[in-house]
Amino acid sequence: MGFAKKLHEGYSNRKYDIDKKKIEDFIDRFFRFIFFLEYQRCSELSNIESRLNEFKEEFKEILCSVTEDHETLKTDSFFASFPMIYEMLENDAQAILDNDPAAKSLEEIMFSYPGFFAIAVYRFAHELYENNIPLIPRIWTEFAHSKTGIDINPGAKIGAHFFIDHGTGIVIGETTVIGDHVKIYQGVTLGALSVAKNLQNIKRHPTIENGVVIYANATILGGETTIGENALIGGNVWITSSVASNSVVFHKGQVTVKNKFPGNEPIIFSI
Repeated sequence: MGFAKKLHEGYSNRKYDIDKKKIEDFIDRFFRFIFFLEYQRCSELSNIESRLNEFKEEFKEILCSVTEDHETLKTDSFFASFPMIYEMLENDAQAILDNDPAAKSLEEIMFSYPGFFAIAVYRFAHELYENNIPLIPRIWTEFAHSKTGIDINPGAKIGAHFFIDHGTGIVIGETTVIGDHVKIYQGVTLGALSVAKNLQNIKRHPTIENGVVIYANATILGGETTIGENALIGGNVWITSSVASNSVVFHKGQVTVKNKFPGNEPIIFSI
């Protein structure tokens, strides 16, 4: 009975009564609707308007589960910001098409690119985060994290024409600031030097300025760390201090090649 009592206390003390699955399902269906990914074509304008109103009403119910006042005002505010968010996402998709030789069309990107899905969910979550909506922004971005392997905290500030390539293993912390036309590859971490709880209200994560390219598995840490405009950060580097604009930063490793059969070894060289 001790364990049952502990669970009873937990349910009694829970602050919000939310349906996590419903919250995740909403953003997944909303994404598929607005980027034309549903199997049936929604070809009538009246039908599209009706569907948008349905999403709006559903979102109002979700908001009611985490807020106690002004739900209608907050819902209206969120949907009023939609055209701006959507335009940013169109630019993000175009940035992927412009920068990835493997991308054949915008439709391919919207249907199949995990980076685009993660960016889209982040942008909607960030709007709620900026409006101090609890829980939902993090539930959305962690849902995208579980589907894509890309972890973007909803508090991060990310500029226009953002390009994530491959994406698996990317971590972008809460106080990260990213400028426009930035490209990030798989395994990149934009993190904090310290995770002490008493630092939660200060900038803990780096600033990435316009035009920066960060290649695979680079780690950039610290709230005072700034990567200057148009810098190129090579793969596998570890950075904890600022980098000037137009710099090239790379890790110089050594690779040894030997013949596996004794007595017939080539000249050893390094790359």
